[in-house]
Amino acid sequence: MFKRIFTRCAVFAIGCAASLAVMAAQPNVVILATGGTIAGAGAEATNSATYQAAKVPVDKLIAGVPELAKVAAVRGEQVFQIASESFTNDHLLTLGKRVSALAKQADVDGIVITHGTDTLEETAYFLNLVVHTDKPIVIVGSMRPGTAMSADGMLNLYNAVAAAAAKDARGKGVLVAMNDELNSGRDVSKMINIQTSAFKSPWGPLGMIVEGRNYWFRLPAKRHTVNSEFDIDKIDSLPLVGIAYGHGNVADTAYKALAASGAKAIIHAGTGNGSVAKNVVPALRELRGQGVQVIRSSHVNAGGFVLRNAEQPDDQYDWVVAHDLNPQKARILASVALTKTSDSKELQRIFWEY
Repeated sequence: MFKRIFTRCAVFAIGCAASLAVMAAQPNVVILATGGTIAGAGAEATNSATYQAAKVPVDKLIAGVPELAKVAAVRGEQVFQIASESFTNDHLLTLGKRVSALAKQADVDGIVITHGTDTLEETAYFLNLVVHTDKPIVIVGSMRPGTAMSADGMLNLYNAVAAAAAKDARGKGVLVAMNDELNSGRDVSKMINIQTSAFKSPWGPLGMIVEGRNYWFRLPAKRHTVNSEFDIDKIDSLPLVGIAYGHGNVADTAYKALAASGAKAIIHAGTGNGSVAKNVVPALRELRGQGVQVIRSSHVNAGGFVLRNAEQPDDQYDWVVAHDLNPQKARILASVALTKTSDSKELQRIFWEY
């Protein structure tokens, strides 16, 4: 009898030790919550587009997806609780410095950031430029609040944590996990505002995540994270950069107003190939003569590609082209780049490389 009891105790102890070993072997993932739809709530289950963002705290987000415990040891921090359209440069700096500090910790293997979708792509690109780490940084949001029928936040969050916990996600820059896809934080943009397939990259996703496993198809070609010349630990403020929208019958009013407000650079969100209306050119040339950087981008939704000197004599006017970056991403890169240089040729190099 004593022998049987001893044997059962030994088996139980071995089982507990094995369970503890598995838990100890799990990757450690920190979830930084900033608000957004993924933390939103609607009045009824049918409210998929009408709701209040940034209502649910991070501990409840984590508790709502118990499956997270199967892929990582997870803990959360509430950095902000705001709708992402209210993100400012100060929010970017605060978040970036926290991500950088966590990435330096030996007990952190990956970082997930929950974020509203309106400016998710801007934050993703900013972190891609300034955080020096090869550890996975995965940004996630949702297009529907957790109270809605067919809410997408739970699976998106699970996928983001699983991706951040995976060793094969290291060194690929900042990732965005939405709708089962893994997109580069540099490329991805919100293309529609009422569907779960809202986020797309003009050059395609880096991979997919299915049932918690990453499948990769391509790698980022542009400089990022560990290969970046920019370092969030050395950036305490970001110069003001404005965006002016090009359209039919456009006037030069917005450009002049942005410069008067103190903008160090103006992103021209042009039609087609970053086209500039002939009546706007004189104002932009004048502003460039006053030291304001002029950067031509395109607001073509599915991948504007601006060729230097093809639409305007950029060399003659000393303007910069944004390459394939949309206006909002061009604003991010210009703000970061201007912390190091105000030389237009250096800025153009940076736009080619990042």
